[in-house]
Amino acid sequence: MSASSSVRRLTTAAGVAATVVGVVALPASAAGHGRPHRERVYVSDVQYDSPGRDDRSNRSLNGEWVELTNDSRRAVNLDGWTLQDEDGHTYTFDHYRLNGRATVRVHTGNGRDTRTDLYQDRRGYVWNNNSDTATLRTDRGRFVDEASWGHHRDHRGDGRRHGGDHREGHRH
Repeated sequence: MSASSSVRRLTTAAGVAATVVGVVALPASAAGHGRPHRERVYVSDVQYDSPGRDDRSNRSLNGEWVELTNDSRRAVNLDGWTLQDEDGHTYTFDHYRLNGRATVRVHTGNGRDTRTDLYQDRRGYVWNNNSDTATLRTDRGRFVDEASWGHHRDHRGDGRRHGGDHREGHRH
């Protein structure tokens, strides 16, 4: 093989390699625009012991709630996301978008859903007064956030665990 044939083959191979690298790298940079999009929804507050007597009235049931906050600028589609307690009681969000910089309160009892208040339509309490954990997951089951209270086996301190994000000032 001559020297010029070797140079042509190396040049062709380098050109093909550069094209492949360019094609593979382009979608990643174009799709992300330099920043990955992260949903910033978290459990911001919990009222697990409804005020007054626990008489299972709708008023008392709705005095028990969990608040979720979206601290990003963009709305997050919560369709299919779940909010669950330690006993397996699960609320599934149905066709709900949480606006950016907004909070929604998920009540236990019956009511008419609005942008700021959702209702599980249950006839019994969900959140245990002595200890429990409210866990938020995406529609694919990915952990997003949780808030715990009372005595727990794992002794997590303030009971807060976020999906890779530790915030201060959101205690209850």
